[in-house]
Amino acid sequence: MADNKLKLTLIKSTAGRLKNHQASVRGLGLRRMHHSVVVDDTPQNRGMINKVQYMLKIEEL
Repeated sequence: MADNKLKLTLIKSTAGRLKNHQASVRGLGLRRMHHSVVVDDTPQNRGMINKVQYMLKIEEL
């Protein structure tokens, strides 16, 4: 499972969101709108992604 990668793109702003949602976005390495990162598909990352999935575009690599 750790060999799989996910490409995440922030498509909605974190302004006005819950603090723990903002922290999850930052924890995933996303800094600003339309910024993309590639992360490992781990249970820890999946937990953060599930929490803020409404703000992300998720692609499997």
